[in-house]
Amino acid sequence: MVDSHVSRALAAMKREPARRWTVAALAREAGLSRAPFARRFERATGVPPLKYLTGLRLRAAATRLVASDARLAEIAADVGYATEFSFAKAFKRAYGIAPGVFRRRAWGLSGALTVTSLARAA
Repeated sequence: MVDSHVSRALAAMKREPARRWTVAALAREAGLSRAPFARRFERATGVPPLKYLTGLRLRAAATRLVASDARLAEIAADVGYATEFSFAKAFKRAYGIAPGVFRRRAWGLSGALTVTSLARAA
């Protein structure tokens, strides 16, 4: 990533994924106004800032589902979802299966697992 402004926003998202981010707040982190930030972010990443944030949150959640036995509500809160229901809905939209099913399938598989391979298996 060459754009230092976008890099600052990405670092902030990764540092605080559960924060209630807005494009304006991310733009402040980047040191830009909202519209120029949104354009630069999409040019650099290929997706709008909040869509990127959703993907970041859901990948972190998928990793936690595989690597821990934390409750779904805890994982949801840790990655920025207000309710387990909203998390489950977003997760299913992204991965095609509910988070609990994703976890059960992950734990039932043998061999090396990655979030990417599990998403393909879904």
